[in-house]
Amino acid sequence: MAGYNTPIPTSVMTPDTVSTRIGELRFADGVPTPETTQTLFDHLDFLRGVEAFLNCIPAASLEGLRRGMLQLGMDACHKGGITDRLLDSNPLLLTGNCDTVYAFAMLDLERDGATVVEVPPGCGPGTVDDAWFRFVVDMGMPGPDRGAGGTYLIVPPGYDGERPDGWFVAESPSAVNFLILRGFLVDGKADAAVTMFTEGVKVYPFSERNDPPAMEWTSASGDEINTVHANDFTFYEEVAHVIAKEPIGVIDAETRGLLASIGITKGAPFAPDERMRKILTDAVAVGNGTARALGFRPREDGFRIYPDRRWLNPFPGGDYQFLRDQGAGGRFLDGRTTFFYLATVNTPAMALKMVGKGSQYAYATLAADGEPLDGAKNYRMRLPADAPAADFWSVTVYDPQTRSELQTGQPLPGRSSRDALVYNDDGSVDIVFGPDEPAQLATNWLQTVPGKGWFTLLRLYGPLEAWFDGTWKPGDIEAD
Repeated sequence: MAGYNTPIPTSVMTPDTVSTRIGELRFADGVPTPETTQTLFDHLDFLRGVEAFLNCIPAASLEGLRRGMLQLGMDACHKGGITDRLLDSNPLLLTGNCDTVYAFAMLDLERDGATVVEVPPGCGPGTVDDAWFRFVVDMGMPGPDRGAGGTYLIVPPGYDGERPDGWFVAESPSAVNFLILRGFLVDGKADAAVTMFTEGVKVYPFSERNDPPAMEWTSASGDEINTVHANDFTFYEEVAHVIAKEPIGVIDAETRGLLASIGITKGAPFAPDERMRKILTDAVAVGNGTARALGFRPREDGFRIYPDRRWLNPFPGGDYQFLRDQGAGGRFLDGRTTFFYLATVNTPAMALKMVGKGSQYAYATLAADGEPLDGAKNYRMRLPADAPAADFWSVTVYDPQTRSELQTGQPLPGRSSRDALVYNDDGSVDIVFGPDEPAQLATNWLQTVPGKGWFTLLRLYGPLEAWFDGTWKPGDIEAD
């Protein structure tokens, strides 16, 4: 070969012209032409923009929650929100449910320093997640207080201050943290849970523990707030805000480098030029489409709970950190993207096998025949007798656009085992879906909207062994 003293394998050589999916690439003895160089850099920026979307949904989602809470006036840790009339379909909140009472607060450890959270006895599942939607600590029944109530201290990185005896101390890597508590209904009413939260929950800076501010509660029921992250260029602005606000160590160097490659760095404004803005606008569109493909039509068998049914696992692999084989298989990136695109709150209690405790989830985006669920059609889903839920089960319908509760003539678009449902003779129950109230099974009916799609999520509170061993399986959603 001309120009070489020894034979050179063709596998290490680059031809002068290479045909690729992004066009024809041209080289002069391996050196890309100026035009090819620009094409490759544009493509590299596009790829990194897509990856930034898929990998940073957790941060943008938590930021969306923070902004939504500000709409409720929650600008201090002692100002909480509560769904005192349950979570209806007006607020936009990723796959929230209308079966429990939510109480929530936003913590800012940079502003307030170490922050105290007092939870009362009998509190249902509660969780604190950091600014990257990573688990910090559970509270209530799945937490270290085991439902007996207790005082928690959430501290920033490197905290070397007082840690009172008997308190539960948890360190968060971020300044902003989201606190959410759930309370169960009693006799179908929210009153007991609302009283428990409004009278028993207290959040305040540790520095003000001798004279803490009184809690101020704002109702989130019926409020038209938006807590969902953006799916357009402003997604990157949401992430840029998180990077600007949080300590540099809130994410690893690899993720910092990915974001820096598209112009998001701590200590500098995010100000892409016209070229980069156009590329990122395309990248977020592809990233959003990819997240939707993963969530609604996943290709990996690991998402499927049963080989013969359409039900999907929002925690594929059963690990809240989205690790494959306890980390031996690395991070399940598609699983993480899917979960945070569709849902909020990350806790082991939602993923681990905890018989009789915590909760388990299954969602369905397609009918039994593999077609998307059509709001103009009627469907039926059968749940066999003896549903494996020590507390209760529920079914809720959602809008595939917002991934929030479907807005219909039913403000609370869910049915649960606590409702006065009509059961079949064998103990099974049929949940029916459709645009119009049926002549029969009206109490089992969930309304849909012609011209809109929908999907559903099955929740089991206090899941039992029959769920984990697969001996109890929900039926697919069948068109009537």
